[in-house]
Amino acid sequence: MPLFEIETNAHIMIAWAENKEDATEIAKSYYPEEEIVRLTKRPRDIWVISKRLLGIDGHTEPCDVARECLAKAKGDKVHAIRLYMLDTGTDLHEAQKAIETNMSLGW
Repeated sequence: MPLFEIETNAHIMIAWAENKEDATEIAKSYYPEEEIVRLTKRPRDIWVISKRLLGIDGHTEPCDVARECLAKAKGDKVHAIRLYMLDTGTDLHEAQKAIETNMSLGW
């Protein structure tokens, strides 16, 4: 199954889909209010993100709580930070760090 890169006006998504129409449906199911600005079939069946390019050094472990907050907030970073603070009781600085780190790791 091919890997598609789907860019909307607010997000870039990577998804497995049979064809472009299915990839469009996947994006619309998660972000129905967003316009798709680019849809590209990847030349390989792998997506690679350079940690060094993102400024991530050493071992990192994604945080399930932060990822759930991002999903609930539909990618709205400020709202996700608020949700994370409510869920964990952490302060603003720690919540921002957790959310931004997980955004860079591909939530």
